[in-house]
Amino acid sequence: MQDFDLTPYKENRKTAFLAQEYERLAFDYKQVDTMAADPTLREMADQELASLSGQLKGLREELERIGNAAQAENEEFPSAMVLEVRAGAGGEEAALFAARLASLYKRFSEMQGWNFKVIDESKTDLGGYKEAVFEIRGKEAFRKLRFETGVHRIQRVPTTEKSGRIHTSTASVAILPIRKTGKVEINPADIEIEFSRSGGKGGQNVNKVESAVRLTHKPTGFTVRSTAERSQAANRERALEILSAKIQALHQEEESKKFSANRKAQVGTGDRSEKIRTYNWLQDRITDHRIKESWHNIEKIFEGYLDPIVEALETASAEGGKKA
Repeated sequence: MQDFDLTPYKENRKTAFLAQEYERLAFDYKQVDTMAADPTLREMADQELASLSGQLKGLREELERIGNAAQAENEEFPSAMVLEVRAGAGGEEAALFAARLASLYKRFSEMQGWNFKVIDESKTDLGGYKEAVFEIRGKEAFRKLRFETGVHRIQRVPTTEKSGRIHTSTASVAILPIRKTGKVEINPADIEIEFSRSGGKGGQNVNKVESAVRLTHKPTGFTVRSTAERSQAANRERALEILSAKIQALHQEEESKKFSANRKAQVGTGDRSEKIRTYNWLQDRITDHRIKESWHNIEKIFEGYLDPIVEALETASAEGGKKA
């Protein structure tokens, strides 16, 4: 009987029971194999060994099948992702909306038990976001937030508006999975690296050491800046990870456009230029245009209670986009 490492299968709740059963049968096999040394028991032992061997082979194949399926699912829906939020049309009001969206995703992440980390941010004088990049790590993070990519539109009366006129502003969101095995190779010669001093909180080290890293991918024009880490090397590694995610997302967008005939069978294609949702503050209504559903109680949703929307999008996707 060949050695078989059961450790990863014991740690996976989907295979833990089968792993225990395999371990029990393997123990029985060794016991019977010892008995086979007795000539008077050999024939009976050989029959039992053949039976146990068949059971072990079947269990091993089932464990590997489930394990491979889980690995494929983890590759499709990794636990790490990048969230980009950027102000669109609407000036300062758009920047404030972008910051409000970022706060929504942060609170939702906290409620899910995920790790939410600021990688880089560019704020306005009133505290809005021109653009911001975050990293989210946690179980099912990308699976649950993958349909948030696109243009979000808000309709409300700003507190600075004296005439009571309704303003319409937009902010774009991009959800980028961070996969362990990237399908896109980046040529180091295509990357331009710049170092600078990090801004914001962090003490004297922030202002004296050029730890912030900015990467530019010349073929695509993508730029990524990381200021989250204390060292230059760590920021470079983090920025490279995000740059890889952006390039992979670009390739995926290009691939999806080749099969645009199947667009109706999807909740969304991940195109960040697609207008996906409207937040109407006066009517206390959020409408997702892809599945034509609406929800009320905007204030509560912005406190992090995004589950109803996430679940509706997941259901629509599972049904093959019947509502889209």
